[in-house]
Amino acid sequence: MTVRPFSEVVSSAAWRAEAERWIRERVADAGATVVGDITQPRVRPWSTQLVVPTDAGPLWFKANCPALAFEPAVHAVLVRLDPGEVDEPLAVEAERGWVLTRDRGTILGDSHDASLDDWQAVVGVAAGMQRRLADRGPELLAAGLPDCAPHTVPARFEELIKSLAALPPEHPSHLDAAAARRLRGAQGLLDDSVATLLGGPLPTASFQHGDLQPGNVFAVAGGLRIFDFGDAQWAHPLETLAVPWGWIDRLSTVPWRPVVNAYASCWHDVIGPDELVQLLPSAMVTQVVNRAFNWWGTVAGATPDELVEWGDSPRYFLELVLDDFTVPEA
Repeated sequence: MTVRPFSEVVSSAAWRAEAERWIRERVADAGATVVGDITQPRVRPWSTQLVVPTDAGPLWFKANCPALAFEPAVHAVLVRLDPGEVDEPLAVEAERGWVLTRDRGTILGDSHDASLDDWQAVVGVAAGMQRRLADRGPELLAAGLPDCAPHTVPARFEELIKSLAALPPEHPSHLDAAAARRLRGAQGLLDDSVATLLGGPLPTASFQHGDLQPGNVFAVAGGLRIFDFGDAQWAHPLETLAVPWGWIDRLSTVPWRPVVNAYASCWHDVIGPDELVQLLPSAMVTQVVNRAFNWWGTVAGATPDELVEWGDSPRYFLELVLDDFTVPEA
């Protein structure tokens, strides 16, 4: 049976009618009224958003592709486990991967270029969540959060190599025989990285946001609130620093080590900042495998045009295993 691409489904009149019916019912349940046209500003292979004007303020509806459809259920569990840091959705339809949330105002990344203070605050919020959630794996995994803990990564690595090698040659993420051999040659490095993380003093896994950057942070009165959990995984805590490192590496005005120190300060009774920095390369290795896995699910339902733009992402991240993950001190 042929499965329609996600973006085609959510662009159809039938889907829009059903989504808007559900939205209007949930808005009414909350004692509000839709007061204008519901718009669809973005459609991607992984999700779509609808903007809902109401007499109680704007609302945001999000629908995820099948691989990321766990997000609303995980969001709801996060509210219960860490209500001080995660805003409660207005409504959740877990079976369909739908969520309706209130507008919280200013997004950090939209207001200005993130400063050192901003980055330190962001990673501090993430680390605090990880400490509080490190023993709540059963509940998060039961809600559908992907289990990408270090001990699961080697098998995932081999499965990804097999899957990408089996793609037709014209697919942007196809691995030819030489590329597959190069990747399998990194198995020892991956195994060593997993062993290092498992032997370290940090919890072996916790909630890993997956895309920790200023565009996924609300600047609200009293602090910051992280949102958008579609890339989240149950993984080694330090993997959450991979995306901040990628952003900061491109920003000469923001030094990296003070950001790491801010993250490390939340674990001060568990690990020192220098020891934490020594563990980072190992976490970067496992993170790129888990990131490739995330992208593999994301592009599984992409259209041919979408594959041109994003289809090489699984291979790109998987091949980063071969990179040098030495993190500078400065």
